[in-house]
Amino acid sequence: MDTTYNKLLNNLDLLKLNTFRNNLSQYIDMINAGDKSIIEALYELTEKEKRFRDEKATIMQVKKSAFPYLRDIDDYDFSFQPSVDRRKIEDLASLRFMENNENILFVGSPGTGKTHLASAIGAEAARHRYSVYFITCQELMSQLKKAEMENRLEARLKAFMRHKLLIIDEIGYLNLDQEDANLFFQLISLRYEKKSTIITTNKTLSKWTEIFGDPIIANAILDRLLHHSHVINIVGPSYRTKNILTNAEEPKSKEY
Repeated sequence: MDTTYNKLLNNLDLLKLNTFRNNLSQYIDMINAGDKSIIEALYELTEKEKRFRDEKATIMQVKKSAFPYLRDIDDYDFSFQPSVDRRKIEDLASLRFMENNENILFVGSPGTGKTHLASAIGAEAARHRYSVYFITCQELMSQLKKAEMENRLEARLKAFMRHKLLIIDEIGYLNLDQEDANLFFQLISLRYEKKSTIITTNKTLSKWTEIFGDPIIANAILDRLLHHSHVINIVGPSYRTKNILTNAEEPKSKEY
């Protein structure tokens, strides 16, 4: 029996059923004690292995998404930004918008939590095993321009198209030239009504002409982004200055 048991362990090692192997001895004891039937033991061991693999795959999916940091909805201070409807954000985090290939645009001043909310929704999508990718607008344009120079733009656009959810952060911090605007338009056009995109921007949508330098391209991009979209306008102070402002407002104690 010991020889057969060792052969079984070797097979489990070869098949990389590590969780199954690590719990096997415990379940054999439960079978021998009459606490579990063989069928119950095999089912529970395979369930443990499946859960472990699911969790591992989820962790890998989140890592591949390239988030600058991981945030959850619960980490967001809605009391500090009352213009943000928590129920709306939680509904978006249910990922229903992705079923309909809808977009989300977070619009607000720097430091209001746009990237936080975009990353939190993106992380939730990654945990559900959707292909998600996070990238800043500046890095996106750098990659697209480099690909065009190397005559592999089509392949790079297809690579971005493979993601069920693409998060483009920080649109508006730098204005784009004509070439950038055309490349950005191509990407948005390809994803239009096929995949979901989340945008964060510090510029109101009426000022996107300034970003892209051409009202025709700016309107064409907005037309595709807004057709099926959720626009979240965040009106409030910056989290980065929250503690500074709080300390400044506190009355100073009298000195004697």
